[in-house]
Amino acid sequence: MGKRHGRMRQRRTLGAAALATVALPAFAAPGGWEHFAIANAVAEQPVVEPMPFERAGAGFPGSAFYYLDLDAPVLKVGEGIHSDAHEPVTSPAARALRIDNSGIDRARALQCLAAAVYYEAGSEPDAGQRAVAQVVLNRVAHPAYPKTVCGVVYQGSERSTGCQFTFTCDGSLARRPSSLFWERAMNVARAALSGYVYAPVGLATHYHTVQVHPYWAPSLDYLGTIGAHRFYSFQGAAGRLAAFRFSYMGGEPIAAPHRRDDSALASAVPDPVAVQRAFDDVEQTRTKAAFLPLAAQPTPSPLYTNEIRQRGGDTIYQARDLPKAQRIKAEYANSGRWIALPTN
Repeated sequence: MGKRHGRMRQRRTLGAAALATVALPAFAAPGGWEHFAIANAVAEQPVVEPMPFERAGAGFPGSAFYYLDLDAPVLKVGEGIHSDAHEPVTSPAARALRIDNSGIDRARALQCLAAAVYYEAGSEPDAGQRAVAQVVLNRVAHPAYPKTVCGVVYQGSERSTGCQFTFTCDGSLARRPSSLFWERAMNVARAALSGYVYAPVGLATHYHTVQVHPYWAPSLDYLGTIGAHRFYSFQGAAGRLAAFRFSYMGGEPIAAPHRRDDSALASAVPDPVAVQRAFDDVEQTRTKAAFLPLAAQPTPSPLYTNEIRQRGGDTIYQARDLPKAQRIKAEYANSGRWIALPTN
């Protein structure tokens, strides 16, 4: 019995010595007890880097008319002072522009609008993406711009500089889109082409990133900032709801940038200030004509049916065979002549 207890004590002593031999180097190692620290059960959140096409921050319609402020802006006297007169201008909401046909026109329009949303506002919140899509459709409805979605998005892309949307001529399209972000842009484009209207940007036709200062910005109505973009609408007649035609006529071109050597598509990029001035000039001309005396206004030519025109038109109603005798009384001298030309 005594021998058994002696052997057990000997085994415990040897086990303790072996454990000390293993544990002692760990305690003496650099870092001390940190080797035995229990890791945090909460996973560390990864750092989300901005998308490549948003790092430059230079994509906006009308990029031909801007200069990049490389240095920190120096405030002039009076700048930076808040005033109610500088509050954003309210703009009526646009109307729905539906592209209901499921043929090639809708497929191309969807591709072009999704590309604009993705490359212009891929890392923006939903509001920023919807605002960009609304600007594209507002341009489709405005007479100063092409009547198709692809025509608006790729306007000026045949130029090395001066494209309306920077991503169409700066090489951004060579990068393969992220499938997750592309599907998100497609969803925004589908909703816009199905009649969804993003009211906060109203009738905006222009925007630019907060890093740039286009020369035309003070001449247009500032509507507000959404995400990284500032949105503007035309002033005067060019920016009124009556100037827009929210109806889709089809005829979408290929959903791709124009060839650089395609001179047939080369045209002057619309200058926003010039467009605004042209609309105001037309309105002033119409206003002056409306207040001219009736005698000073040009008399429109009568409109006849094809049958009447074949018979001679206005000539069959003119009195050409009146007698030349002097016996005609003065009150009947103009018999057979128009008192007022008919309008229909």
